[in-house]
Amino acid sequence: MKKSEFKAKVYELFDTDIEGMTHEEKVQYIEKLVFDYQRDRDDLREKPNSGKPWKDAELMLILNDASTVANCVKFAKIFGRGYGSIEQIYRWASTPQKSIKGRRETDAFIEQIKRIAKELGRRA
Repeated sequence: MKKSEFKAKVYELFDTDIEGMTHEEKVQYIEKLVFDYQRDRDDLREKPNSGKPWKDAELMLILNDASTVANCVKFAKIFGRGYGSIEQIYRWASTPQKSIKGRRETDAFIEQIKRIAKELGRRA
């Protein structure tokens, strides 16, 4: 299928009415589906930095933004990482220190996330 044919089919689908939705609501829904599609197909994307250590500046950028699917997708693509690794950063940043003690309290990556989160004034 040519790109122009694909685009025409997608637009045709986008123009289909969705019961009870305004145009603006439908556009928001389409945007959500695009992010969900990228998240659900994350294994198809190249991740050149997967498994490599994180820089403090990278974690700061991530933790300065809200933990949404859209932001997880965005940062995964920017940093060449998996969607799950970004989601995990948000989870560890918001996990209370009490919950970490006894489980993974000596994990350097978690310590780094918690340190950056503290510097940014985030509370678990």
